[in-house]
Amino acid sequence: MPELTVELYGEEVGRLAGADWRRFDFEASGPAIERFGLGSTQLSTSVPLVPFGNRSHVARRRNFFAELLPEGDLLADLAAQARLPEYDVLGLLAHYGRDVAGALQIYDPAAPGEPRTPFTSPIDDAGIRRLLQSPAALPLGNDRATGKTSLNGVQPKVVLARIDNGWHRVHDGFPSTHILKPEVARYPTMIFDEEYGARIARALGLIEYDTWIQEFGDIRALVIERYDRAADAPTARVHQEDMCQALGIPRTQKYQEQGGAASLDRFHALVRSHAGSAASVERLARMVVLAVAIGNVDLHAKNLALLHPFDAPATLAPAYDTVPLRHQPNVGRMAFAVNGEYRHADLTIDDLEAQLGSWSAAAGGVVRPTLERIAEVIESATPHPSAYPGLRREIGGFVSNLLAGARVGTPAA
Repeated sequence: MPELTVELYGEEVGRLAGADWRRFDFEASGPAIERFGLGSTQLSTSVPLVPFGNRSHVARRRNFFAELLPEGDLLADLAAQARLPEYDVLGLLAHYGRDVAGALQIYDPAAPGEPRTPFTSPIDDAGIRRLLQSPAALPLGNDRATGKTSLNGVQPKVVLARIDNGWHRVHDGFPSTHILKPEVARYPTMIFDEEYGARIARALGLIEYDTWIQEFGDIRALVIERYDRAADAPTARVHQEDMCQALGIPRTQKYQEQGGAASLDRFHALVRSHAGSAASVERLARMVVLAVAIGNVDLHAKNLALLHPFDAPATLAPAYDTVPLRHQPNVGRMAFAVNGEYRHADLTIDDLEAQLGSWSAAAGGVVRPTLERIAEVIESATPHPSAYPGLRREIGGFVSNLLAGARVGTPAA
């Protein structure tokens, strides 16, 4: 099996080595420990930088790197393109680890073509349309020879770089800057609903990055600026880890009812201890209120993340995948329990204030002002014409019910 170099912010922090995908481990480098400090969590809260990793925590270390890969059909498509089995974490990271979530770059230094020289190639709207039309053919838009990008998630998507107002494909580890999600026939309103949810989140100060709907020929896509990219950061990347990585749990447990490892209280405890500012805790609280208010029942552990900037303390990452989902079929349970309740329709403002108030008085105090601000936003902001027709009315009903002290799913009078 290859021995992979792991770089963080352009500096080698260790290597991945082992006989096969079942037995590999991460070994931190001495210079990285000196640079970031003994026990540093700059890489991950679950993978501290120490000379000899605790053997009882080897599963956490493997999990951190496995969670850099996508899941479902997207993982299957990437594996097929690389002619590797889906379970071969080392092989897939050797192939796609040059451009992943956060500021890591992972590669086999002994592979032909190393060291790579990252580059881009311009692509026009017609070319982007072809990528979006058949996302499984070139998953994530990866070129068969030089595509080195992996990204979490299940939905089909394409990653590109935006340079001087033009679109470019990325090669050999050039940092992608934007994610493009095409319309999906099974969920025809999804990207338009997400765009509306992102506007609400932006009005709450929960995201700073741009999102918009753009047409590429006859295909429309939701364009999302990556929050883990920054031109002024080393390698133009900002390091991040999702809550599955931070908690050391696999994606199969990203929902609380799948094992109980992912919960609001665990998210809060981790944010408080590793991104300890009151602002991060209150941001998490507002994200929970937003999820309940708009019916984003899919706020799971891989849609929450920590940022680890190069020269600043860790902080809670911006909100992501803020999608109103309650109008979709067979959707009704939250990814996590709020005050012990999973069923979205039964949640009340009392549940939110009890859950968040158990963290701090300040966190509990954001509930009503956040709901009132959401009510103001939806009063003035109209969803995209292709969004779910009743979206604005549905969210307005959820918010007014909560503010009135009723269950969120109480039928409108």
